[in-house]
Order: sequence, then C-alpha cells, then structure tokens
Amino acid sequence: MSIIILILCISFLIIQIAWFKINAFVAFIITALLAGFFLGIPINSLSQTVQKGLGEMLGSITLIIVFGTCIGKLTVSSGAANIIAKTVMQWTGKKYVRLGLMITGFIVGIPLFYSVGFVLLVPLIFSVAHQFKLSKVYLGIPMLASLSVAHGFLPPHPSPMALSSILNADIGLVLIYGIIIAVPTIFIAGLLFSNLLKNIKTESDNGILNVEEVSTTGKVPDFSTSLFSALFPVFGLTLTSLLPLISENKTLVNICKTIGDPSIIMLISLFICTYTLGIRMNRSLQSVMDDYATAIKDVALIILIIGGAGSLKEVMIVSGVNETIVAALTQINLHPYLLAWIMAAIIRICVGSATAAGLMTASVLLPLLQTNNLDPNLLVLSVGAGSLMCSHVNDPGFWMFKEYFNISMKDTFKSWTVMESLVSVLGIIFVFILNSIIH
Repeated sequence: MSIIILILCISFLIIQIAWFKINAFVAFIITALLAGFFLGIPINSLSQTVQKGLGEMLGSITLIIVFGTCIGKLTVSSGAANIIAKTVMQWTGKKYVRLGLMITGFIVGIPLFYSVGFVLLVPLIFSVAHQFKLSKVYLGIPMLASLSVAHGFLPPHPSPMALSSILNADIGLVLIYGIIIAVPTIFIAGLLFSNLLKNIKTESDNGILNVEEVSTTGKVPDFSTSLFSALFPVFGLTLTSLLPLISENKTLVNICKTIGDPSIIMLISLFICTYTLGIRMNRSLQSVMDDYATAIKDVALIILIIGGAGSLKEVMIVSGVNETIVAALTQINLHPYLLAWIMAAIIRICVGSATAAGLMTASVLLPLLQTNNLDPNLLVLSVGAGSLMCSHVNDPGFWMFKEYFNISMKDTFKSWTVMESLVSVLGIIFVFILNSIIH
C-alpha cells in the first residue's frame, strides 16, 4: 500500500509541474506533506520532517552551487568564456570547425549553467556558420551536445551535485568518471550525428541574440588565464581525488580530504577567479560583487527546488517506505543502473526538467545502495543520463533551440530531440562499459 501511495504522490507531483504549471519548489513541498500524511507520519512531526530534509539537502550543496554560479557569471562578464571560444576556433580552423565548437562547448559548459552557456555560444555558432557558409544546426549540435552532457553528468552543475549528495557519492570521482563517459558520448551524439543534419536550414535570421555584454570597465584576460580560472574547480577536485589513491602519506591524504571538500575547492576557486578575472583585469571589487549578487539571484529558485526534493526524501526515510521499496525493487530482474536510467527517463519525458527528473529518481533509488553494493558514483551518472532523455515540447531547452535556430518543429525533433536521446542512451551504455572496467 505504501508503494501505491508513493506512486500516486509522485504522479501528483508530475501533474502539478507539467499540467498545472505550479512552481516546482512549491510542488515538492506539497507532495512531501501529502506523502508524509498518507504514509502515516504523525501530524505533529510532519512539518519538522519536511524542514529537516530541506535543511540537510541545502546544507550539503548550497555553497557549491552558489560559488559555482558566481564563477560562471564572472567567466562570462570578464570575457574569459569568449576568449576560450575564439582561441579554440583559431586552433581548429575550417576543416575541424565542428570539433573546435564541441571542445569549446565542453570547456565552457563545465563552469556555466546550460542556459547561460547556450545564450553565450549561439552567436559564435551563427558567426562561424556565416563565415564558412555552413548550416547552423550542423555546426551547433556538437557544441550543444557538449553543453548538455556537462549539465547532466558533471559537477558543479546542480543535478550531479544534488544526486551526489543524495546518493552519498564522491564528487571528485563523479567528475572523473563523468568526463570519461562524456568524451565518447559527445563525439558520437554531437560530432558524428551532426553529419546527418547538413541539409537542415534555418528559415531566416532572427533577432533572439541578446547576449550578455562583456564588461568594458577592465581589460580582457588572456587564454591561459581564462582557461585556468574557469577550470580550476575541475583541476582541484580531480587532483585531490587522485592523490590519496596513489599515496599513503597520511598528512597528504588529510590535506586532500580537507581541501578536496567540494565547498572548499569552490571557495578557493572563487577567490582565484575574483583576482584573475576581476581585480587583475582592473575591475573594482564592487563590480565583481555586483556580478555575484546577480548570479545568486538567478540560481536561488534552483537551490530551493533541490531543497524540496530533500524534503520528499526525508519523508520517505522517516515513514519507512524506503524499506518497502527495497523489497519491491530487488524482485525486479533489471540491473540497478538500468532501472535508475529508465525511471529518470520516464520522469524526464513527463516533467521536462532534467534536474527534477534526477532528483525524483534519486530519492526513490537511495535504498538500493544498501542492498546491492553499488558504486554510487556510477549510479549518479546512470540517473544523470536518464534525466537527459527525449527532450520535447515540455522542456524549455527544446524551445530555446527551436527559436534561436528558427527551424520547424519537425526539424527540431529530428535534430535536438534525437541528439538528447542519443546522449542519454550512450551515457548508460558507457556507464556499463566503465563499470566492467573498474569493477
């Protein structure tokens, strides 16, 4: 009975978001309260349970997401992201222009949220398309595949960060495994798949190209400074995750554990970017802080939605329904990674939001970790891959692509939706391949 109640509550959550267009944070809190009530949590402790779940989730990821958003904002406003893009394009030239765009999308996509990276890089795609007289969709898909993979697989993006917290994964290893899986995925779903899209033409040039202006109050950083500043979180997390594996020095291991805490790494990265992309470029500290204030406002709702998912998770734990789920799921003859992928894919198709799909799935699958000796890092990537499945009309990303590239619905499905589905399917395939190698 408890599983039926949970299914009805999750269905109600999907209906609230997809049909009634209720704010996702509000929908999560309503669902958590209803689930707790019907699952038998005492009325006098229900509110405290929801608050506890909200607080624990936000306590584990808020700093990371906020610092990461600030770094991304400064990467854009300082001109660092543009410098990275233009330099990579100069290296590759016309022959390998799509490879250059793909690499640019991956580099820029790690510190930037998807929507910011999309708006920043689309004008570059259009400029290159005009210069070389090539199809915009043909050039754009490799870059946008890179952005999508980074959004779904790699910390410090909100979904991988929240999934890592819920599933008790090691963020450094999620990042390393995610990059290993991402490279062949974007090569196939981006570079190779786009060869089939050469004949898709935009109907006409449109005016949806209002890109955020680069600051004119200071000079622009060079390529090496831009790359180092934007990717320092990646370098830091990777280094502090690998060093303890190759050295048994206790002091070094303790230092890596302290500095390698994601919130500490992100704070160090923020300090570095504030200097290298801000103060060193002759920008005032107040100007940089204004950028950070704007960034925090932009990400506040995402953080609250993740906190709402934490409330639902806590209700499931306190009510004991997670133990019932374990008993039921262990009877299903599917590998847990595949089960996670399927669940996330179904919810993604229903809701449209990759982040919401990942969070809903992770909350349900958490008990599996205690019974199957699974690698939580690969489970995070399985859910992340499923959450990217089949972007269609209920996904804002679908409409951004259609309107910016000014193509028909049919061509949007043929290009964008198929690309996202390929990313999802290839992601779970490479999860299984990586699992067979490391385990």
